[in-house]
Amino acid sequence: MTLPLMPKATAVWLIEKTALTFEQIADFCGMHPLEIQAIADGEVAQGIVGYDPVANKQTTAEDIKRCEADPSARLKVLETALPGPKRGKGSRYTPVAKRIDRPDAIAFMLRNYPLVQDAQIVKLLGTTKETIQKVRERSHWNSANIKPRDPVILGLCKQSDLNDAVSAANARAEREGHPVPPPHHHHSEDEAA
Repeated sequence: MTLPLMPKATAVWLIEKTALTFEQIADFCGMHPLEIQAIADGEVAQGIVGYDPVANKQTTAEDIKRCEADPSARLKVLETALPGPKRGKGSRYTPVAKRIDRPDAIAFMLRNYPLVQDAQIVKLLGTTKETIQKVRERSHWNSANIKPRDPVILGLCKQSDLNDAVSAANARAEREGHPVPPPHHHHSEDEAA
């Protein structure tokens, strides 16, 4: 069952702007008719701005008219209304709070995993080579406040992604004949291994 993008706000708009029955609106918005009744009575969704499903191509004015004329008809959400395909991998959008943490994570990588290449850090942390370079040279605008922090704890990447990057870096170093530094022990499971 496909629902409009903002069901409650859409319901508010339909209640205000159309003569549809509560059942029809409930059906279209994937809500219970009593919820629609409560919205209409101003008991819930107060302060929610109506979201126009026609302007947003969730349905058509014709379809609304058809359903207004026939209470047994049901409004359909247009297929085109569905959000497009999710963007695949590639640069993920990072909330601002996390962006501030990023230099800390870069510092952590540079200090603990010197073999991981900049290109890998770029991919792992969604940063840029310029930023990594600045953190490395301490020319970053926020250098004074950068302290190495684990990107996994910061929520910038998954532990498995970090492990993959590190093992890829170590494997490459071995192939190229560089000594691989011993791993930092900070997990108890390492001792059992």
